[in-house]
Amino acid sequence: MAVRITSVEPGSPARRARIHKGDTLISINGNAITDVLDYRFYMTDEHLEILLCDEERKVRTVVVEKDEYDDLGLEFETYLMDRQMGCKNKCIFCFVDQTPPGMRKSLYFKDDDTRMSFLFGNYTTLTNLKEDDIRRIIKMHVSPINISVHTMNPQLRVEMMKNPFAGEALKFVKMLTEGGIKVNTQIVLCPGYNDGQELEYSISELAKLGPNVQSVAVVPVGLTKHREGLAPIRTVSPKEAEQVIETLEKWGDYFVKEYGARTVYASDEFYILAGKPFPEYDFYEDFAQLENGVGMMTLMQHDFALALSEENRTVSVPRKVTIATGELAFPMMQDFAQRVGEKFPQVQVQVKKIINDFFGHTITVAGLVTGQDLLKQLEYVEIGDELLIPANMLRHEQDKFLDDVTLEEVREKLGIKVTPVENDAFELLDRMLGF
Repeated sequence: MAVRITSVEPGSPARRARIHKGDTLISINGNAITDVLDYRFYMTDEHLEILLCDEERKVRTVVVEKDEYDDLGLEFETYLMDRQMGCKNKCIFCFVDQTPPGMRKSLYFKDDDTRMSFLFGNYTTLTNLKEDDIRRIIKMHVSPINISVHTMNPQLRVEMMKNPFAGEALKFVKMLTEGGIKVNTQIVLCPGYNDGQELEYSISELAKLGPNVQSVAVVPVGLTKHREGLAPIRTVSPKEAEQVIETLEKWGDYFVKEYGARTVYASDEFYILAGKPFPEYDFYEDFAQLENGVGMMTLMQHDFALALSEENRTVSVPRKVTIATGELAFPMMQDFAQRVGEKFPQVQVQVKKIINDFFGHTITVAGLVTGQDLLKQLEYVEIGDELLIPANMLRHEQDKFLDDVTLEEVREKLGIKVTPVENDAFELLDRMLGF
């Protein structure tokens, strides 16, 4: 399948070789280009013979000489060069299936594209792939790959994912690791399904695959109030959370002894549910699973303390700022606010906990707070000079909340400056102080 070029970067090797917008890329050094993996892999050579077809259907070959790994400078209609692969599973815990009707179409699309794992760190179940696809990934050394394992029991995986090929696809995890590909894996823990002995079994099977299993994150199932007609699943209890932590810390000790790295982690939510303190900073090693909420609280606490200790600027003008966050991060943000007030008496920081009425009160993360909940719960709050919100409340490409309320609408309705803040303690402190 040939792909159409939509733009050529000025000054790039492609521009110097007179490759034009509208040309169709057919092959590089005799290798057909069908998607982004082909393009990224084959363009790394220093000498490229590129077969093109122009808009008048004239075929030509151009030669490009460049430094190894220099970008060729071509852009295409999508990152993938073709349509994104949708998910063929009907997982009993799927969050998309728990989204209420009437929202924008993109929120109902289930991504299960291995290429998106390579490009953006998305997780894939591998059920869309065939052995030839795995061999191609190994040949191109596309690494790491993020995999939603959920269980290493083939029969249970079929049951949980409602896909007859889900169990068979587990062999691809072994093929990847044996082929030198590093994998990050996640398990969404559903009480009564893949916990207890099944969790022990899954970790033990992953342990057999060796050090190319780079990380294993276990996260509790997220359940919204919109589960009509879906499989009966309950939330993780505090006692169960404590048992999960015990199991995973035991296996982490095993991985340290066997492979020199902890590898296996419970997400922060388990520690909160169990009422246990978060592990120390060094416990998380390289923080490989931050996107799954593993060690995020510990990292923020460590970095905020460091930022505050190093801050030597002065705040001369009185300042009041409000931080709106989800229920999960609320206690930590309150602690940060208190510390700032102690060091900078001119700065008053209040923290407002936004309860998730839209998805249900069992959803406590800030990234799933909607604009309507934010507006409703801040309507009569004296915000002060500025409202700070976590940037992950927004879809970055559109500055919209999940319910399509825009950042500008929030600013207008509250009549206040609203600033999204990335998950970075140093940036958070700067915004709190008004720097």
